[in-house]
Amino acid sequence: MIENYKIVCNTAAGRRRYMQYLIPFIVSNDIIDRYDIWINTTNKQDIAFFEILSKKFSKIQLVYQPEGIVNGNASINAFYRQCVEDETIYFKLDDDIIWMESDAIEKMVRFRIDNPEYFIVSPLVINNALCTYILQNKNKIQLSEYCGARANDDVLWKSGDFAVQLHNWFLTTQLSKKQYKNLHCGIHPIAINRFSINAILWFGKEMKKFSGNVPGNDEEWLSVIKPTELRTVNCINGDVIVSHFAFYTQREILDRENILERYGKYLHKEWEKDSFMHTIDETVQDTMNEVEKSKEMILAKSDIYSTPYRKTGLKNILANWKVPLFKLYTLSQIKNGLLQKHGVYIINK
Repeated sequence: MIENYKIVCNTAAGRRRYMQYLIPFIVSNDIIDRYDIWINTTNKQDIAFFEILSKKFSKIQLVYQPEGIVNGNASINAFYRQCVEDETIYFKLDDDIIWMESDAIEKMVRFRIDNPEYFIVSPLVINNALCTYILQNKNKIQLSEYCGARANDDVLWKSGDFAVQLHNWFLTTQLSKKQYKNLHCGIHPIAINRFSINAILWFGKEMKKFSGNVPGNDEEWLSVIKPTELRTVNCINGDVIVSHFAFYTQREILDRENILERYGKYLHKEWEKDSFMHTIDETVQDTMNEVEKSKEMILAKSDIYSTPYRKTGLKNILANWKVPLFKLYTLSQIKNGLLQKHGVYIINK
């Protein structure tokens, strides 16, 4: 708790191979009152990992998908309905946030308190397209050619080869030499521009105003649609750094280059220097081993969720943002809901 605000971290879980490195940062932090792990997976070993840790660490609370159905990113939005407590700050971290500054959580919470005018706030995230753009713009890194400020940039978001170079640079020149604070680059407000919400904070009272109803793609809605509707902006605090492993477009190449294992080796070595952190790390690693040894028994258990499904029909497709826009045009034309005026397509209400 800070300044009478309860602090709740949450993660849409997730994969234990990543969260073995995230969890120690959170459960060791005194200001965090609760860590909500959103069970958004059907992987039985991952679920067993979270179940065991929830018994070992009192801060961990398991939150199951409210509708009882898991469908990847499409089923995450329902969890936000439980993030509306008054006098509470929520800090949502992707399951593959694999490193952060030791004081990152407290600094970001205080930044959230001191800057209530922003809708959501984020630290500077290594391997996040807009954050990489900021590093480029502030001359913290030099790229062979200019890359624009786009969340889905073909290089900064999509390229696994680029992500390997970026993580290599961060591991070898920033982490190993303890130079990462030189990357701090101040506050950067963002308006009407989507960004990857790898690590974001919001006030429960603000989410409560719309009952935590986050329709469709939570990233598009939280980073662009809702703040535009409210005529407000988001903000990246470039004076706090965390590292994000990979987007799905990058993962195969990063795995091939053992980037995750290199972060793990670095963290284990750092945590060995602190008896408290070392004990937490050992507990998490023991749980990893326990889940692997009990694999057959765990896999024999019944599923906790229904089979994922996809809703069909124009209304549900529009609500879930699941189809490229040109397909929406075709569907709405079939239903006589499409007008063409001066070459611009407008979907009727």
